[in-house]
Amino acid sequence: MKEKLKEWLWVIVPAAVVLLVCGVLLYGMSAKRQADTTSGDPEVSAGDGTHTEAGAGGNTAAGHQNGTEGTQGGSAVTGTSILNTGNLTEYGNGYEGIPGTGNYNYGEALQKSILFYELQRSGDLPEEVRCNWRGDSGLGDGSDVSLDLTGGWYDAGDHVKFNLPMAYTSAMLAWSVYEDRAAYEESGQLGYMLDNLRWVDDYLMRCHTEDYVYYYQVGDGGADHSWWGPAEVMQMARPAYKVTMDQPGSTVVGEAAAALAAGSIVFQDVDAAYSAECLAHAKTLFDFAEQTKSDAGYTAAQGFYSSNSGFYDELSWAAVWLYLATEDTVYLEKAKEYYGQAVQDYVWAQCWDDVHYGAALLLARITEENTYKDAIETHLDYWTTGTSGGERITYTPQGLAWLDMWGSLRYATTTAFLASVYSEWDGCSANKSQIYWDFAVSQADYALGSTGRSYQIGFGENYPQNPHHRTAQGSYCNNMNEPVEARHTLYGALVGGPDAGDNYTDEVSNYTTNEVACDYNAGFTGLLANLYSVYHGETLVDFGAVEEITVPEFYAETGINVEGNDFVEIKAYIYNVSAWPARVPEHLEYRYFIDLSECYAAGGTAADIEITTNYMQAGSAAGLKVWDEENHIYYLSIDFSDALIYPGGQEHYKKEIQVRMRNPLGTWDNSNDPSFAGLTVGGVTMSNTVALYENGTLIFGSEPASGTNAGQSVTAGGGGQAAAGQNTSQGGTAVQGGSAEGDGIKLGITYSNMQSSSSSIAGTLTLTNTGSSAIDLSDLEIDYYFTKDGTSSMNFSCYHAALNGSGGYQAVSGVSGVFRNADGEDTDTCCTISVSNAPKLSGGDALSIDFCINPSDWSNMNTTNDYSAQEVSHIVVRDGSKVLLGDAPE
Repeated sequence: MKEKLKEWLWVIVPAAVVLLVCGVLLYGMSAKRQADTTSGDPEVSAGDGTHTEAGAGGNTAAGHQNGTEGTQGGSAVTGTSILNTGNLTEYGNGYEGIPGTGNYNYGEALQKSILFYELQRSGDLPEEVRCNWRGDSGLGDGSDVSLDLTGGWYDAGDHVKFNLPMAYTSAMLAWSVYEDRAAYEESGQLGYMLDNLRWVDDYLMRCHTEDYVYYYQVGDGGADHSWWGPAEVMQMARPAYKVTMDQPGSTVVGEAAAALAAGSIVFQDVDAAYSAECLAHAKTLFDFAEQTKSDAGYTAAQGFYSSNSGFYDELSWAAVWLYLATEDTVYLEKAKEYYGQAVQDYVWAQCWDDVHYGAALLLARITEENTYKDAIETHLDYWTTGTSGGERITYTPQGLAWLDMWGSLRYATTTAFLASVYSEWDGCSANKSQIYWDFAVSQADYALGSTGRSYQIGFGENYPQNPHHRTAQGSYCNNMNEPVEARHTLYGALVGGPDAGDNYTDEVSNYTTNEVACDYNAGFTGLLANLYSVYHGETLVDFGAVEEITVPEFYAETGINVEGNDFVEIKAYIYNVSAWPARVPEHLEYRYFIDLSECYAAGGTAADIEITTNYMQAGSAAGLKVWDEENHIYYLSIDFSDALIYPGGQEHYKKEIQVRMRNPLGTWDNSNDPSFAGLTVGGVTMSNTVALYENGTLIFGSEPASGTNAGQSVTAGGGGQAAAGQNTSQGGTAVQGGSAEGDGIKLGITYSNMQSSSSSIAGTLTLTNTGSSAIDLSDLEIDYYFTKDGTSSMNFSCYHAALNGSGGYQAVSGVSGVFRNADGEDTDTCCTISVSNAPKLSGGDALSIDFCINPSDWSNMNTTNDYSAQEVSHIVVRDGSKVLLGDAPE
């Protein structure tokens, strides 16, 4: 099948598992989704969550709607997008241009189809952009080979840069400009189209590092497709792959030659120097492809974009464009020679894999020879009225010429583009000219809404809302089903399309009907430009994919773990669900504001306050800092500058902290603390009385009115000049983790900044199957031994658990801990941790458990006399009565 092969490697986790995740975002989706109004691959759907929106709040983050007034005299945040989009909006400011006479507004459809390519860009974006949810990405591309391979387009709903379909798309778009430049000029879209062509042609030339070396792919398809998140926060390795004389790739190199030769033509009148650069690369690349005539080195894309039609069609296609660019008849003769060696069927379509149809059309016009005229007309007859032999493509009941289940609209609209171009040639008979033109119009109109549904996102009535596209869907937890609705409108994209019965499903997980791709829009864009040249149509003024931001991107949920006469212990979750664009903050800080007037009244100072960090998934306590020294207002600062909190997965987009502030002189009053208002004991709430900052700028919450010495660190003398952190982590030496191996299993533990005196034993246990046979997790028990150091009952909490391995990422539920008395060295209690209803742990896979053991009153425990805290081998892993790892206390 001449299409990108499907992966069946990844398991889709049922959506029911993940509906608990982050309900705070769901209320904003319907507000964004107003009545405004590539072939795919099954992706990993991962995640289970426990966060739901709770409690009060009401402020918003930077870039959102106006916030509410702060509770202590400060203001909650207001702001705008971090990107420069000028005065553009997704609804525009009315229409301009020539009113259309066609069935649809082909001007607006063309405008939006061109914008789609800007939404697919990789690399360092321009300072001014037409989208507020796509940022810089892939900035390290090529670093593994010490090259700059940034730029280009992401292929489809994924983030691999496959150069074969990318170069094909560039060639097709350049062909459209070659045919209908006046349409682009009249509609005001020529500049945008040329910018897009330059963006990708720059990248193709960047990949051509030497005469006979060409990098044809950046990113590993398997690794890329196993993660579902926005392009801007990718963390996986992105290897670069090349072809050389010894390991050639004539197909992908020949397509690049065609793209750059066509590009040299359309840039000739606007930038002669750039045109010459494109042409020079095109000539050398064609020579490279022609000399090797082999795809032996084109391996990384196999299974995604395999060259099923061979390389002779690309050689002919590239030679035609080189002839049109140079008028050198040598290239024309080569085009004819290689065309004769290419596959000669007429029952498929112009696509990234087979470009001999386009070559035939161009050769027919250039040579007027019957060989090429007969070939292109037989092909177009097959797609329209049928061939002389009675063969005809399948038509759906509502009129779509339907070739294949993968990208059915792509094939129909691309063939319609060829039909429209050929129909305008004098060499096409009047009878066939009308047939071909009518076919072209019918296929465009089907895509734009003749069935009651538009298949171009953001255009017309009832268009797709949930394309199979990572960045547009905007997941923060590595799950295509969370959030339920896409957070962004992927303007202009043409989805794959319906089946042969006009059936279509608008679901993000339906990669057959609902994925998008650069090549899907290629012929479609050309078709719209050609129809515009006849029917015209208006375009939107001040239009861009610039969305109103209605939900917080960064926020904190805070609560009180426990409070006493001389202390308070807070618990907070810090969230990064950014999507306008998604980003990893450079310097994130959490602040909790307190009033120490009672401490000063009792003869103490801020320097007396002890701070201990009991559970820290990320960040570090930077100590108390001054906010208004005269009125004794201070804040606890938690610094996340060394932590990676980003919207990339369950374990990445949110982090928990637990911090205790204690006055050893015995006086503490929560009621006058600015950040205490509205918080609950034993739970968390989104409250605007705490604050989050990015690079020192308030992005969530509110702050009291500041006063003298704001921002200075508390010192032993009570002033504000010493380095931050003098009064932090007063718990002694941190407990160390490690790992140990046993019978077919390895256990690792990382403690969460736990001190020798802490109110909890907390961290992450990682259990890895080092054998070849699967382990039934429901049969395993993990024994953790310690001393209670008090009379309070004990609590066990599992904050998050997941499997990671060959099957991708999968959340695990049913982790519990049961306490019993125990005897032995440094032991009076054992917590037995077990997992119910869990899948098996395959060889090489790992189970991670984020856990916490604490007294019910959160009183401090002495961890120095805890048996299992002393070394990892003191934690016992059992399969029933069989000990797989560890030594119990004696």
